[in-house]
Amino acid sequence: MLQQTIALIIIASILARLYWQKQKNYIGMNEFLFWLTFWILAAILIISLKFIDKFVAGLGFSGSGIEVLLYLSVAALFYFVFRLRLKLEKIEKDITKVVQNIALKNSKDN
Repeated sequence: MLQQTIALIIIASILARLYWQKQKNYIGMNEFLFWLTFWILAAILIISLKFIDKFVAGLGFSGSGIEVLLYLSVAALFYFVFRLRLKLEKIEKDITKVVQNIALKNSKDN
């Protein structure tokens, strides 16, 4: 119970900071909504940890609910890193095309 309370306090402070960043226009609306949804979902999962424990036990897993949440979060992080890598690769290709076009225009001008 103490860990849940501490986690919820941390999430509340993160949400306050997120709101402050939105008010100062440091982040856009899409990014704000994404992180707001993420942290509210995290808070809901922390609050419903006993239910998750019962659900996981009912499925026949030997681990606790928090372990399942940890495994799911690690899988989600790997997925986000993969998506980020794909976006970076696309940006690198776009930059290469732009540089090639600039080089061709400069060579035609000379």
